[in-house]
Amino acid sequence: MRFRVVIASLVFLQALILVSAQGKTTLEGIYSEAQATRGEKVYAASCASCHGDDLSGGGQTPPLSGKEFNGDWNDLSMGDLYDRTHLSMPADKPGSLTPEQTVDVIAFLLKKGSFPAGQADLPTDTAALKQMKFVSPKP
Repeated sequence: MRFRVVIASLVFLQALILVSAQGKTTLEGIYSEAQATRGEKVYAASCASCHGDDLSGGGQTPPLSGKEFNGDWNDLSMGDLYDRTHLSMPADKPGSLTPEQTVDVIAFLLKKGSFPAGQADLPTDTAALKQMKFVSPKP
């Protein structure tokens, strides 16, 4: 009986995450300031050596903010950005970031890209992230 209650609770929680994420965009505060602060530390340790302290990239390394970055991700899901980041970064140790570190770094990128923060952290649940859309801010 207790096992069924735990399973039912987990299913309910998953459904709640999906409903709260459904249809949201990067313009609606999908990360928290605290999460972006955590992400800044992960970025400094794992990403800045290639992408630069200012996220500008260089050479074969693409920028992680600005018009080019926004254009590359516009209208894709946050799940797409998460998958790309989680599976292939950092380049010298692909897949070494935890799901939490990955979304924290993405929150930092959003903050540096002048996307608004909200009250809740960007979730690690890939189904929820697939329901969120990357929308570039108007210039």
